Formats: sequence, C-alpha cells, structure tokens
Amino acid sequence: MNESIALQPLDSFAETFQCWWNRQGEWVEEPNVRRAGESGVQRLSATSVPLYSKRQTGHLYHSLRYPLGRPTVLREQDALEAIERLGVRVPKIVFCSARKTDGKWQALLVTESLEGFVSLDDWYRGEARQRWGEAVQRQMLEQLALTLSRLHQGHWQHGCCYPKHIFVKVEETAGRPQVEIALIDLEKSRQRLRVASASRRDLDQLHRHCPAMSPAEWEFFKSVYDKALAAPAAGA
Repeated sequence: MNESIALQPLDSFAETFQCWWNRQGEWVEEPNVRRAGESGVQRLSATSVPLYSKRQTGHLYHSLRYPLGRPTVLREQDALEAIERLGVRVPKIVFCSARKTDGKWQALLVTESLEGFVSLDDWYRGEARQRWGEAVQRQMLEQLALTLSRLHQGHWQHGCCYPKHIFVKVEETAGRPQVEIALIDLEKSRQRLRVASASRRDLDQLHRHCPAMSPAEWEFFKSVYDKALAAPAAGA
C-alpha cells in the first residue's frame, strides 16, 4: 500500500479502490503477461475528461528496498510525481494504489487523458507536419530536445523513450502556434547517478525507433539538446 493511502481509514480506502476497480472501459492495451503478472490499459470515457486506467494483477518489480516485490504502478506514480516537479508535462494522476487480495496484488493507476496531444508516431504518420509547416516542425524538435534535457538534468531516465510514448500538442496563442511535449508510460523510469547514463539510453532508443526523423532533423534536435544539457539546470 502506498504512503498516501496509509493515512486513510482502511474501510475508506477499500471502498475507493473497489469503486475504481469495478469501473470498466475499452481496452486500448490488452492485458499481457509480464513479470509473472498481468497488465493492461482501459480508456474510461464516461467522465468529463477521458481517463486511462492501468490495471495490474501480480505485476511486480523487485529491488533491494522491495525484495518481496512492489506493484509497478506505484513505481510509475513515484516517477510521474518526480518528473512533473522537474517541469516536464506528464499525465495527471487521478487515483493510484494497490491492495493484496487472497495473497495476490491488484494495482491501479488512473490518469487523465492528454487531450489535444498526438503521439510522435502519429505526428509523423499523419498530416500534422503538412498542416503546421516547417517552422512548427523545428519548434517541435526544439521543444522535444528541451523536454528530454530537463528530464536528464534531473537524473531521470525514461527507460522506454519510443515515439509512441512522446506526445505533441500545438496550440495557437495570439495567432502563433506553440508546441508542448508530454511524456507517458513511465513504468520503467529510474533515477541515475550520472546524467550521461540517463541520456545515453534514452537518446539511443529514440534514434533507433524514430526512423521518420530525418538525419537533418536529428542533427538539429541533437544540437539543441546538447546545448540545453550543458547549461545549468533550472534552480541549480
């Protein structure tokens, strides 16, 4: 049980958890077996803002601190909260906790949908680039570089830095398009002692899994990233 829930009366927690556990939606990620458990994601649309519910059964990670295992959504909750404090946009948590039933862990992570965002995969596959033009494309690459440099300066590694886990939103402010980047699926995120260690793996993953980004675009992205990474971190 996570620390925030431990302060609540047990019956209140049990009722709240059961209420969320009973809510069902459309599977957007079918349950799959990993870590000797099951994990899947549903979209809950019967709310003012669509929600995503990550449902897990027996899906644990092990560490020196948790040798018997801890539900992975609780680690993701820790990462979401820490990375948001760095000034990186992530999904807003609505509910997150876990319980043991008949000796088996059940866990939930419910987050708000990133309305108006599209994945970087869809950005390249769709018409966004043609719609907004090259100036916004460069702004997108610049904001992506600044977002990842901020993450890595905070010694956080995404761990699954794929285009499907990077989201892009363009909003016109005073007639000028502004790009915002958000990161999702932080289940495998971890803190690293060295910034270089956090950076190396994430950039390698992005480079290998985003072939739609041309060599010239990668060179521009990398130049902005390297300059931002070399600058003093905000608040340092």
